[in-house]
Amino acid sequence: MPVDLLLVAACALVDVDGRVLISQRPANKAMAGLWEFPGGKVEKGERPEDALIRELKEELGITVREACLAPLAFASHSYPDFHLLMPLYVCRRWEGIPTPREGQRLAWVRPNRLRDYAMPPADEPLVAHLMALL
Repeated sequence: MPVDLLLVAACALVDVDGRVLISQRPANKAMAGLWEFPGGKVEKGERPEDALIRELKEELGITVREACLAPLAFASHSYPDFHLLMPLYVCRRWEGIPTPREGQRLAWVRPNRLRDYAMPPADEPLVAHLMALL
C-alpha cells in the first residue's frame, strides 16, 4: 500500500558550551508537548538546506548560512499516516539569539541529558549520534 513520504529537515544547534537547542511542540500542533530539534517541512522544489535556513529564521529568528550546516545523520520512521524522512544537520555558528517565535519553549541541553526529554519517535534515534559527536 503506498504511503505519503514527508521530508523534514532538522538542526542540532550547538552552543560554545556544547549544549544542543531543542524546542517543545506547542499545544496546537501534533505531538504537542514533545521536544524536538528545530526545523520543518521541506517544500516542493526546495532543498533540505534551504528549508532549514528558512525554518530557523521563522521559528527562532536566527540567520544560518549553508556553509555552517554539517549533515550528521537521518531518521526514517513510519507513523500511522505517513513516512517521515528527516536529515539532521549540526550547526555551531549562526547570527542572532535563538528566540521562540511560534509559542514553543526552548531548552539548551547537554547531549547526555537529551534522553531526559520526551521526543517524537523519529527524533529519539538521533540522540545517540549527537552524544557520539559531542
